[in-house]
Amino acid sequence: MSSSPAALVRQFHRAFGLDVRSTPAQVPPQLAAHRGELLAEEAAEVAEVSVGGPLDHLAHELADVVYVAYGTALVHGIDLDEVIAEIHRANMSKLGPDGQVARRADGKVLKGEHYRAPDVAAVLRAQGWDPEADDRGRPAESSDRG
Repeated sequence: MSSSPAALVRQFHRAFGLDVRSTPAQVPPQLAAHRGELLAEEAAEVAEVSVGGPLDHLAHELADVVYVAYGTALVHGIDLDEVIAEIHRANMSKLGPDGQVARRADGKVLKGEHYRAPDVAAVLRAQGWDPEADDRGRPAESSDRG
């Protein structure tokens, strides 16, 4: 059995009859709102334990955020691994050719002159996303519930 988050969450969604799409698309507003609420709930739980909570609770809540994020991507038909790879590519371009890193006072890595923004739309188009269909408000393809 694969231990990739995408595969595990897909297994969960199929076992419990939750939405699974294979092509990126908008979903009905009620479903999108529900997924957003689930993500906010999990993020709040991370914030709650991040400073004073025990490390095992933090690890659990972080995993829950990832699990729900992958589920939300699956509901929308997004291959999140590919999107993450594109974000990683862009983040790595923050490192200058001289190996120097620009940081904010709190340590956040900043975008330098060599930064190349992610092209998430291109990744989604490669996955079969039709942005014009979303713009026209066409209903998302029906989900694969099994």
